[in-house]
Amino acid sequence: MSNPNPTARFWQLFAQSCADGSFVRLIFSSGRNATGPQKVIGRLVELKGVPHLSLTYRYPTRDITKNIPLTEAAVWLRDNIAPQFRSALLGTTARDWQLTPTGLLSHKPAVTTPPPRAHDLPKHTLLDDSARDWLEPLGVLRPAMADKRRQIERYLEILSHLAKPIAVSSLADMGSGKGYLTFAAWHLFHRIWRKPVRVLGVEARPDLVAAANRLARQIGADGLEFLTGTIQSVALPPVDALIALHACDTATDDAIRRGIEMNARLIVVAPCCHKQVRPQFAPPDPLAPILRHGIMAERLAEWATDGLRALHLEAAGYRTKLLEFVPSEHTPKNLMIAAVRTGRVGNREALEPFRNFFGIQHDALD
Repeated sequence: MSNPNPTARFWQLFAQSCADGSFVRLIFSSGRNATGPQKVIGRLVELKGVPHLSLTYRYPTRDITKNIPLTEAAVWLRDNIAPQFRSALLGTTARDWQLTPTGLLSHKPAVTTPPPRAHDLPKHTLLDDSARDWLEPLGVLRPAMADKRRQIERYLEILSHLAKPIAVSSLADMGSGKGYLTFAAWHLFHRIWRKPVRVLGVEARPDLVAAANRLARQIGADGLEFLTGTIQSVALPPVDALIALHACDTATDDAIRRGIEMNARLIVVAPCCHKQVRPQFAPPDPLAPILRHGIMAERLAEWATDGLRALHLEAAGYRTKLLEFVPSEHTPKNLMIAAVRTGRVGNREALEPFRNFFGIQHDALD
């Protein structure tokens, strides 16, 4: 029996890998047409229980996906895709095979385990199944709470990056409400990272505190506790990290002040309404024609308030970042201020020129 030519051998290997379950990926590259796709990537998926080859066409500004029944894939690829490209790569768990104009090359496999065949690949999330015991009682798994779940996931993603390089042994969530983010922080430290961090939720409404503590006991959340009190006055042990998300108006400033006073290594706030600075807001005349529009004045006042908070944190010796918390389509209050204590003396020189520019005589962090 004669040996097949390289192209025929390549398609033979493709069919074999699909049949024996060793298929990993298929990539076509080095396109012959400048206006065509730059690359086509194929993976096996199951659609309604039927195996398909899912092809992603990579164009400079967009991707297009096409699903081909696996029984038709080899012939369809030979006739419609292969002629457009100079090179093809077949990845299997045993070997990788590269078809070039000069022949068929064999390489060690880049991947030795076949990937999932689900059409929609599972997304990595810190809210895995182990979080269900608190997400469900808090109502977060209901379809109507999808935005809230996205907020919690985004918060955990940010907190995990900020807290990982810091030796955190205790965290306080100021104005914890029903405890969504407090439970999430406990979940990150205890269940994901396996670290015995003490997590405290502070809330002024006793009924919410009682309900959150009941749920914490119900799921056996050691190291999680909710306290009744205000941000300004609640008695707290030393804390390494302090968070306050969507604390209204100057409650955000109260949280920043408590964090600074306690020498917290990490302070994370997501401000809500901004009322304290707005009445004294008097920016320079060139801005007056624009600020006749109330929405512009409101947004600039919010921007200035949060900028001032960042400057106060920097003056207190913190390295500060302002970032988007969640996309604006989920909530317009989507700014987050994250501050990490540096141990160096802060610089207060920028505070007064900034306040003078906007006519701010005093603010809650004076």
